[in-house]
Parts: sequence; structure tokens; C-alpha cells
Amino acid sequence: MADHLFGTDGIRGKAGQPPLDRATVRRVGAALVRALRADDPLRLLTGRDTRESGAWIERELAWGAAQQGARVASAGVVPTPAVAYLARTGGYGAGVMISASHNPFDDNGIKIFSGSGEKFTEELERHVEAIVADPAWQLPDGDAPDVPAVDLVDRYLAHLRAILPDPGRLGRLRLAVDCANGAMAAVAPRLFRELGFDVDGLACRPDGRNINLDCGSTHPQHLAGAVRADGYRLGVAFDGDGDRAIFVDRTGRVIDGDAILLLCATQMKAEGRLRGDAVVATVMSNVGLEVALRRIGVSLIRTSVGDKYVMEEMLKRGLSLGGEQSGHIIFSDYLFTGDGLCTALNVLRTMAATGRELDALAAGLVPYPQVLLNVRVGRKVELRTVPAVSAVLDRVERRLADRGRLLVRYSGTEPLLRVMLEGPDPDQIRRWGEEIVAAVREHLA
Repeated sequence: MADHLFGTDGIRGKAGQPPLDRATVRRVGAALVRALRADDPLRLLTGRDTRESGAWIERELAWGAAQQGARVASAGVVPTPAVAYLARTGGYGAGVMISASHNPFDDNGIKIFSGSGEKFTEELERHVEAIVADPAWQLPDGDAPDVPAVDLVDRYLAHLRAILPDPGRLGRLRLAVDCANGAMAAVAPRLFRELGFDVDGLACRPDGRNINLDCGSTHPQHLAGAVRADGYRLGVAFDGDGDRAIFVDRTGRVIDGDAILLLCATQMKAEGRLRGDAVVATVMSNVGLEVALRRIGVSLIRTSVGDKYVMEEMLKRGLSLGGEQSGHIIFSDYLFTGDGLCTALNVLRTMAATGRELDALAAGLVPYPQVLLNVRVGRKVELRTVPAVSAVLDRVERRLADRGRLLVRYSGTEPLLRVMLEGPDPDQIRRWGEEIVAAVREHLA
């Protein structure tokens, strides 16, 4: 078994293979209950996306949890944020989502939420891993039965409707929705229609194997073509488990998470709802977001890649907005995890409040050109301990000042150093990047 089961977004792998083989999944379910040490029998809520492996993984995990005294109920096929919200509001000790997000159908994963609807901390993840790896305990054999079902999705949708209390302010709204043949297929078109919108659904016919297949937030070009061809006011594409959203404006232009963070931050500040006048994003967000936020008096705080790191920083600082360029956006007034439907409703709320279309709202973000260079290294050392390399890095950072950004990091899987620069002049930042590459090649080859 690998030293670490958990990655940046739960446990992930090929369904049926370690760590998602039946024996390990059962131990994860049991270890979760042991780690939480509830005084009363732990109430555990599970959910899953549309992958064909989801049902048996859910059964095996619930079997392991039940052997440790937990009472497990299944919300069925629901978006990830629904599990987080329902765990928090339904008196559950934890929530577990069976999903591999935007990955192909033969992958799957286990995402765990605390009873307060937050993703597990790394400390708790390490604790669960240690219990799973402990050979001193074993689970009995037996067939895993179906998990008792509970119908809670209406409670989740009612919570979301409060984000857009007066949808009529938008007038007639034709909306195209790409549900990635995933967990949003059963809920997103329904909610938008109940709000009075004219909705057409794309990729809303899951068959267990077509989740994310040439559709959804990782393939927005199909949605963009539909919006352009059929004259929709906007389109929204979710990923397989519904915790992220990418948008398409009425011209067919794809709008990513950076632009959504900017337009929502602008409106939330105007309404006095942007706590701390700050937004949390990751190191992948374009420096253009930082520059645009600075113009409206808002700071950008960066974290490592992963929405759980965004969440942790928001919790630590008491902030109300954060997210990733990939479309994971967290509105902490509603939930401490990414929620594609919540994001879509906040975009519509901003359109209603301003009377502006999405293309006009997103125009405030002017992404800076980006240059990415890779250089092979013979050894991975702290760059600041190599004087010649450190001097070049300092020189480039001084040139960029507050007009750009330098990010230098080693690949986690290859003997490569990745050098990323953003700035207003693409030729200039490429030259500066090549200076860094030359110094690294000379001293770390």
C-alpha cells in the first residue's frame, strides 16, 4: 500500500485497483469511523457521481464503516457540494463523495467532508492513512449490501435558490447547460427551469461510462459552439461531480475561474459582502487577476494548487470568496467547498444586479501573457542556495516588480524545473525566462 492514500483532492485511482480495490475501500470506511471517535454511533452520509463503479465502491465503504458501528445513509447520485451541505445541515458526523471529478469513467475516488461541510484537513487524512495501514486490526468477511437511501436533494436545491431571490430581474434568459454526463444532470437543468429560465441541457444522459467524455468543464469548446450557433445569453459547463463551473458568454468566449472571481469580488465589495477586502486564489491564477483586484482595493492571497488549500486559507482569515482558475469557486457564506451551481447563481445574481451581460462583466480581466519553460536538472536543490541562480531570480523579480509574476518549481514526477513568467510584454518575459534556464542549466545540470 502506498505511504499516502490521499492526494490534493481525496483518494484517487483506477476503480478496482489499489487504493480503490474492495479491501482497501472497506478499510478506509472503517478507519474513518475510528479516526472520528464519535461518542454516539457516527452518522455517515454518502453520495456518488454517475460512474459505473460508484455503487459498489459506496457499498464497500459503507460496509467497513458499519463494522465500526456507524449508521450510513446514501443520498444517491448527487453533486459533491450537495454531500458537503447535507452533511453539515443534516446532523451527520461526516460526508463521503464517491467521485473522480473531471477524470475518465474508469477512475474513481473518495472525498471526505467533516460534519461542518469542510474538506478533511491533511492532519485527519494522515490519521486515517495510519489506521488503514495498521495490521493490528482486520475486518470480517461478508457481502456488502446496498446502502439505505435518503432523498435529500430538495433541501440542497432550496438552499441554493436563496442566492438568486429575484430571478425575474434577468428577463428572458436562454441558458445552455453542459452537465458532463455527471452528477449535475439530474439537478442543474431542473433548478434553472424552476427559476423560470429557458434551459437546454447538453451531456445530460449519463450511462456510467460517458462522464466527462468530450464534454463538461474540461471540454468547453462544445458548449461554446452551441452558444454561438443558437443564440443563448450564456452557457455553463460543470465537471463530473459538479464542484466546478466554466462559463461561455453570448459571443462564445470561454470564461474561466479568474474572471469569475473578479466579477463576483467586484459585486460583493459593492454590496459590502467581501469580508477582509481580499480574495484567495492559487499560484495558477493569472497575474492579471491580481492587478485588476488591486485597482478596486482588493488583495489577492495565493495558496498551493488545490481547493482544499484555498478553503483552509479562507477559514484562517475569515474570508468570503476564493477559488481556482479551473472553476472551483468557494462562497463561504453558502458552503466551504466549490459548488458549480452556487457559482452559476452568483454570476446570474451579478448580472441581475448590474444589468450587464457576462461578456461585459468578464472584460474587466485582462490576462497577462504567460511563458512556461522547462529545463532538465541533474539534481533538485533549493535554488536560493545556488548563488548564480539566486542572483538571476532576484534580477528577474526586480524587473517584474508589481507588473508581473515569476513562479519557479520542480516537477513532482520528472527531473525538470518549471519556469513560469507573466508580464505585459511576451518577448521580454521570454528573454528573462531564458536567462533563468541558462543559469540552471549551467549550475544544476
